[in-house]
Amino acid sequence: MMSTKNAFALLIALLASSSSLFAQYDFNTAYFKIHINNKGWITSMKNTTVRPAREFSPADKPSPVVSLYDSRKKVYYQPVAATYNKGNKSLQLRYANGSVATVIISQNKKYFKLTLQSLTPRNGVDAIQWGAYHTNITNLLGEIIGVSRDTSAAVNYAIGMLALNDNTLGGTAETEADAAPFQYIIHSPDARRFPLPKELHEGQVFSLGGDGISDVAFYAHKEPYYRIMYGNAAEVDNKGRISITYQSRDRTFEREVNYSLIPHMAANTPNHIQVEPLPGVDYIGSSIALWGSPDSTALLDVVQNIVLSERLPYPTINGRWVKDPAAYVPDAITSGNLNDSIISYTSRLGFKTISLYDQGFLRPDRGNGGYIDGPHFEKKPIHLTAGNMSHKAFSEMAAKYGISIGRTTITNALAPGTLDASPMPSDSLCYQQKRLLAAGIQSTDTIILVNDPTHLEEIASWEGHCANLNMIKIGKELIHYLGVSDKAPYRLLNVKRGYWGTQPAAHAAGEAVYKLQVTVNYGYDGIIPNMALQDKIAAHYAEVCQVNGLSYYDFDGQEFLFNNGHGYYSAKRFFRKMFERATQLGLPSIRFTGATLSEGSWHYQSIWNVGGGKNLYDVATREWGSATSQGKDLRDVTYANFFPVGMGGNFPIKEHSTAAEYEHIQAISVGVGTTYSLYLNQKDVESCQQKEAIFKVIRTWEDARAANAFPRWIKTALADPANSFHLEAVNSREWNLYKVQRDGSQPQLFAKLVQHSTK
Repeated sequence: MMSTKNAFALLIALLASSSSLFAQYDFNTAYFKIHINNKGWITSMKNTTVRPAREFSPADKPSPVVSLYDSRKKVYYQPVAATYNKGNKSLQLRYANGSVATVIISQNKKYFKLTLQSLTPRNGVDAIQWGAYHTNITNLLGEIIGVSRDTSAAVNYAIGMLALNDNTLGGTAETEADAAPFQYIIHSPDARRFPLPKELHEGQVFSLGGDGISDVAFYAHKEPYYRIMYGNAAEVDNKGRISITYQSRDRTFEREVNYSLIPHMAANTPNHIQVEPLPGVDYIGSSIALWGSPDSTALLDVVQNIVLSERLPYPTINGRWVKDPAAYVPDAITSGNLNDSIISYTSRLGFKTISLYDQGFLRPDRGNGGYIDGPHFEKKPIHLTAGNMSHKAFSEMAAKYGISIGRTTITNALAPGTLDASPMPSDSLCYQQKRLLAAGIQSTDTIILVNDPTHLEEIASWEGHCANLNMIKIGKELIHYLGVSDKAPYRLLNVKRGYWGTQPAAHAAGEAVYKLQVTVNYGYDGIIPNMALQDKIAAHYAEVCQVNGLSYYDFDGQEFLFNNGHGYYSAKRFFRKMFERATQLGLPSIRFTGATLSEGSWHYQSIWNVGGGKNLYDVATREWGSATSQGKDLRDVTYANFFPVGMGGNFPIKEHSTAAEYEHIQAISVGVGTTYSLYLNQKDVESCQQKEAIFKVIRTWEDARAANAFPRWIKTALADPANSFHLEAVNSREWNLYKVQRDGSQPQLFAKLVQHSTK
């Protein structure tokens, strides 16, 4: 029997150990306070920079700190009990399925860091979800990085998340193949200014426009309440209230998904994909930063602080983070392949990059060792009157002016004739389905029997379902086919042996039959690599930069990174591998744009100059997309996600171009926070009567932007297309901004601007 003395000592010890245990707890940053109740739900999210503190957690929608997901049963489990240990900063969450999660919560000055330390037993849980964290904000949703923003002067507050490791992704755990559907939803950013018609409601989903093939035609709604979605890290409910979500998945086992990025369209119906297992890639260790702050300072004060503190990717240009609006700068994009003056033009404009768009697609081919112009740079595709040049020679010339050059590529598409595709295809190709030969075949046989016909009737990739890319791989042979018999013995139909120049061969019964995952045709023809090979392709891009002096890419077909079924994780891993290899080679940050923007590329991607012309911004009508709604749609997506707005390849300097046009282009660019790719055709530029005045206009605005000379209230005025301005340099640190008529006449001093530091 325990003595009275020992019993008292035990009681004291128990009281001491329990003194740091709490059923409910408050957590604070400099701008934000949350309350977690005894069930593990956030019941309060407050802006503490105002008095009284403003509440953003809806009373009827508390937020689970962590939800669990069983993808086989398609069931979520949410916490039912919670205990916080202040001593080791751990929150223990219990669930109805018997699982117990331990989450470490670190309170930093400007954000909370939440990390999943353990989950035991798993009981079928193969994914976890941070949130959804519900807010009562109804203004702007950042669906790519997970942010809920009220940009009004009256509220001026944002609540958001960022992933702190690669396998934590923006979006919900139930997202098929970890890349959210590309679609429209109904959401009014301001119900007073843009009331919804009675036949529409908040959160309603609509397909994109067009035939599912022409990407320009996707953008089909100019109404401000049609919000195109490039992710689902932020969503709205039927009241327009914004919720934010991140998730992490156990990728260590094979699973099957039925995936399309645009599943609503007949041209892009989902394909079944046996997703490659990735050993060691699990949700334990999943980590997020949760933050709240005044919206007007959130990007550079809080988001940048998280990125630097957590050592997330931090590409720079001109010494500044690429997300800093003072670092936004247009690029030159070439046409006509006459390049005598392109470097000079670019330097005079104050731009830093030349995209050699007129050189066509650069296809990744590890067989060239990075030497895109041959091992001795013997190919000289860049035309100058005095003599053609290789990429390396041209890049060395440009580097003397602080200018980089780049190319448009087809991301991870392994084109016919390249090392990993044909005539000797790699054994590291991504496949949709794996089957077995039911009987052996000779090199000339066209009767191919397989053990299981399931999903083999599906045509090629989810994108376009291009019949010419419907192929299987057996050994080192590619074989084209269309269809499969519906009765045993199961026979592939319309067989063509030795496809893409591969060698027809005999194959034994029981040999593996891989239905390959591919891209789309229209010049993008290619096979998708598996993850290990994709890692090598990413490194290859860095090596191409080192060998040839490139430091810019336009990743056309960027959505192909999702085709392996790993979605945003695949994109994030691809760009990490490319940047890591670039660092090993001593290269600066690779600047890139691409066909899409996702949570997987947000940290790495500098700009998003997709499309162009009147689809993006029409300077004549002063519309964000006069031909389609693409300009409006992409402006809304990028702006809401703290990313530079793109105006595409645009505004070519032609014979009758005027300086007043470029005053307006630059005013909009600075006001909204955009970049663009300025088309430069040497013959056209030299024919322009106002060439010198145009160059001076653009350079003046770009110098002032780089000097961070435009305060918030000035940018608001510049962003209004109805206004016209003229900017004059007083000296290298001061500028006068004039309000003018549309033709540039009747200038009236609007503001005096001075250089400000953002560092």
